[in-house]
Amino acid sequence: MEMLKTSVGTLNEEVLKRLSKMLDNSTCGWRQLANAVSEHPKFRCSDRELTNCSLQVLSPAGSPGRTLLAWLADRFCSLDFLLHSLGKINHLEAVQYLSSMVELTQITEQPRSQQATVGGRLVLTCRASGPPGLSYQWFRDKEEILDETGRTPELVLCPLGPVHQGNYICRVNHRENFVFSQWAQVRCILSAGCSSTFQGSSSGLHIIHQPQSQTVSEGDTLFLQCKAEANPPAQYEWYHNTVALKQPKTCSLKIPCVTTANRGPYRCKVFNLYHEVWSDTATVSVGPSSITEADWEEVDRGSDSQKVPRKYGIHHLQQMAKPPSSAKQFYATDKVALLIGNMNYVHHTQLCAPIADVHELTNFLRQMDFKVVSLIDLNWQEMHSAVTEFLLLLDKGVYGLLYFAGHGYENFGNSFMVPIDAPASYTSEHCLCVQNILTRMQQKETGLNVFLLDMCRKRNPHDDVIVQPGLLKVTANIVFGYATCVDAEAYEVKREDVSNGIFISFLKRRVCEEEKVTFMLDRVAEDMGRCAITRGRQALELRSNLSDRRCLTDRIQTPDCSASQSARNLQWAVAHDLPNSDCLQFDCGVKVQLGFAAEFSNVMVIYTRILEQPKEIVSCSAQLTDFPEGVDVDLKKSNQETLLEAGSLILINENLLSPEVPSLYTRVRSLQRLRKEFKFTICLLYIYSNMDEEVQERQTVTVGKPLVSKLNLHEPRPPQASYPSSSSSDSFNFPECSSLTEAFASVSSSNAWSYDEDTATQSNAIGSSPSLRNANVPEETDSSDFVDGPKPLVASKSLPISQVNETNYKFSDMYNFHSN
Repeated sequence: MEMLKTSVGTLNEEVLKRLSKMLDNSTCGWRQLANAVSEHPKFRCSDRELTNCSLQVLSPAGSPGRTLLAWLADRFCSLDFLLHSLGKINHLEAVQYLSSMVELTQITEQPRSQQATVGGRLVLTCRASGPPGLSYQWFRDKEEILDETGRTPELVLCPLGPVHQGNYICRVNHRENFVFSQWAQVRCILSAGCSSTFQGSSSGLHIIHQPQSQTVSEGDTLFLQCKAEANPPAQYEWYHNTVALKQPKTCSLKIPCVTTANRGPYRCKVFNLYHEVWSDTATVSVGPSSITEADWEEVDRGSDSQKVPRKYGIHHLQQMAKPPSSAKQFYATDKVALLIGNMNYVHHTQLCAPIADVHELTNFLRQMDFKVVSLIDLNWQEMHSAVTEFLLLLDKGVYGLLYFAGHGYENFGNSFMVPIDAPASYTSEHCLCVQNILTRMQQKETGLNVFLLDMCRKRNPHDDVIVQPGLLKVTANIVFGYATCVDAEAYEVKREDVSNGIFISFLKRRVCEEEKVTFMLDRVAEDMGRCAITRGRQALELRSNLSDRRCLTDRIQTPDCSASQSARNLQWAVAHDLPNSDCLQFDCGVKVQLGFAAEFSNVMVIYTRILEQPKEIVSCSAQLTDFPEGVDVDLKKSNQETLLEAGSLILINENLLSPEVPSLYTRVRSLQRLRKEFKFTICLLYIYSNMDEEVQERQTVTVGKPLVSKLNLHEPRPPQASYPSSSSSDSFNFPECSSLTEAFASVSSSNAWSYDEDTATQSNAIGSSPSLRNANVPEETDSSDFVDGPKPLVASKSLPISQVNETNYKFSDMYNFHSN
């Protein structure tokens, strides 16, 4: 049916309300639907959207199901795909209802754009099939045509005059259901070949054929086409990466023998004397040519030793280099990531961007089904322990990604990540060697190893020790993305609020693209090279031996024996276990809701809300106090009325919350340093109507060890004797065992996540999610109060605003990201 191809947005409000009521439940509702539609990347729900949906329950008239349907409508989700997804979760009632509604009416003949001479006759036609009693409403722009000719399938405009020019649309109605036709444009011309005065809008040109996205191999011919109807005749100008191409101004673009430089977005500008319109964007992906399979044997040719096909000679290689009919699809047995952002250094320059960089990259990776451990401000021991836990998540065929943002350096080809407690004159002894971590990852037989290092790579004059990591295997699965070149510095934007560093500012536009990871990073490098603020100062460097076309977006295909997968799920869940939401009853009759949300794996937000209070109490609030030692709580920003004021990156729409039921938010950091159970006090302050003095009631709450605190990252890990030694004390011996054994025992059924993706739920309102990959929900917003503003460095290491001429950026200043 044609109507099944239309958007969810064509459903009227009554149908949407009925569907919303069916979806507002926990067993077979909006959460399960959100998980089902995520099979299509276009409709994959981000953490922000899931959070906003869940927060609808805090509003008296809120509906999570209605919010999800609106989100799908905004992304032009078809009714056919919605029905498919509802069937996938076995919501038979919703499937039956929606099917009955969409089968009522469908448009069989759409109105077409036309032009006619003044005084002539013009007819617009819209016909629909469906049950008896269909009615038609015609609209010119936003104004309904109320005469008799506007209530039939044919709209007759006679005699045609300038007043009739405009855009027309027809609405076909049957009871409470309706469907809109396409827009049709009507133009008047004074006489044959003479057009009337144009109104200067882009509606004067109509593109009838859009350029199409495609994938080609190196050496192929790229062909794009864009056609338009226009009077006067249209002219065409093609653009690649927003740069005009020196090609003939025709409707077709032909590039013979393409290379990787030809990949990227293409658009066509169509224009004539009066109008200008732009085509849709066509994304062109260019892959390498492929040699067909052959049996190989090594042939000794002295210093020019080569490998040639045993069955074929060298003269056959060119014929064999034709691209295959279809690219091989690669899968990951699992995908895990460790993200570390260090900002608050004890003896070095304070940084600003890592918190936003880690937060934003976490959201993108979760959308691609990565299990993400995100940590902020780790010392030496905590970084080593975190890497140990990360290695436990790896196994054969797993995609492993490590991202670090903070101070760093590079000596003799080895990269070093600097903890926040590193001394002023640190050496490799005080840091983590990335190459040592890579050696350990290879022993896990991972399918892909990606390192994204957002740090400086300047030489460290205090360190003259040459670290010798273990020998690397030839695995052809390693990708290094350095935010800057060798012996160069990385920068972040200096602003009063929290903003991304340069690298993540460009990476976040590309990271979810379904391309080989090296191709994706190449495009990031190209984007950085076109930006005036980075040109000549910071350039992305890519090192890789990746031979397969593996993408970060590759799907997870778990092998039949999934015991290791279950173990990884449990290991990952231990570090993301939030306390349950709870309701506390006070002696005065006040009922307080206590909830939790995860901003990072070691940062948690606690909120309190007054659910019930006696009429004789005129005001009350539930504030948190008496926090345990080890954790970091900014008392000036605790018990705030908004997340923004509390310094949190979690983004919710405060307007969704009922103003009659305010909340107080407190942000708890450094949970990795919590040595005992997390215990705090809820102090209830209230005033009776016949009293002036404030009354206080207190309750102590114990919530166990939340999030990453269960892993005891502050504790040293035992060394492993078989790990290769290094000439430097920086070499850290990563064990195969960790504190997870104890942590598993501490996860009880009362507060652990359900590990079945079809039933995984969490009781707290903020940060809940239908699947393991979204177990903690970090969100992002812009705030000027998150962290203390960085102190500017010397002028030679900052970029003044006078040098910024990139219109897409409003950087007020930029300074050295990770150097002394």
